[in-house]
Amino acid sequence: MKTLRKILFPFAVLYGWITRARNVFYNKGWFKSKQYRLPVICVGNLSVGGTGKSPMIELLIEILKEDYKVATLSRGYKRKTKGFLEVKTTHTVAEVGDEPLQFKQKFPEVTVAVCADRRTGIEVLEKEAQVILLDDAFQHRKVKASLNIMLTPCDELYVQDFLLPTGNLRESRTGADRADIIVVTKCKKNIAYAKMQEIRFILDIKEHQKLYFTTIDYADSIFGISEVQPLHYLIDKPFTLVTGIANPKPLVDFLIGEGYQFEHKKYPDHHNFSEAEINALKKEQIILTTEKDFMRLKSPLGKYALYYLPIKTKVLNGQESFFKEMIFKNVEANLFS
Repeated sequence: MKTLRKILFPFAVLYGWITRARNVFYNKGWFKSKQYRLPVICVGNLSVGGTGKSPMIELLIEILKEDYKVATLSRGYKRKTKGFLEVKTTHTVAEVGDEPLQFKQKFPEVTVAVCADRRTGIEVLEKEAQVILLDDAFQHRKVKASLNIMLTPCDELYVQDFLLPTGNLRESRTGADRADIIVVTKCKKNIAYAKMQEIRFILDIKEHQKLYFTTIDYADSIFGISEVQPLHYLIDKPFTLVTGIANPKPLVDFLIGEGYQFEHKKYPDHHNFSEAEINALKKEQIILTTEKDFMRLKSPLGKYALYYLPIKTKVLNGQESFFKEMIFKNVEANLFS
């Protein structure tokens, strides 16, 4: 695969020219970005793959939901429906996508919607919402967000990557300049101050930008369809870890570090499990999976011994209150502005 990516280098250069030209057209105003009369907070990244967007959306919901009418808008990746659709707890992954369904089932009081055309989606949602959270929309420049939050994993910083198809970047590294907040995700909980300063230097943070570091905070309980068990319930039991996410390494490392022994069945991100794969999984004694994968597996597996381990994004270095303050200030400044 690495050799093939090197061979495709000329296509990466061409792709870079195209994306750079597109950004210039938007920056010059030749392509129009629409701004709205309410706060629109965009969460995204420069690369394909998992950077922690879903946990960040959930953190923002937690921060805002007590004070504002919050709505989330995603495209609904791999859904079989079209157009705008407000997500209900009774929807299926096939109808709305795994992450939007996860948001709705975790926060039923929040409006969750899917629409590939973000402008259309915002125009529907702004009639009832006070704040709209855009999931994975950093490259969706037809919308001018009031706040752009860009994520980059600690062990895969975007400055160390290259454009598709040679690397994993969706656009040039200079696209990071549009971000108001850059969040380095999936850090070790005990990350050294010197390491954070090194990353700040490498990322070349601009004067208008704020930099935060976050880690994955794992729950101490696992959740099934109709029961909850402490995580250590699995410590002496044979179980299979099933993942269909872009980067399962942090979860695998966490479980190994806690002393769990398991078989790991790894599938591609947003994987649609086939009937044969489901039948094979039914032969496993106990399955532990991610919350996103649980959305896809709970229906075909029924009340099988299937559990997921919830995660949260935690802001490090005592900066959580400053992060929250920045979010609230942006919302207040743009509410019906």
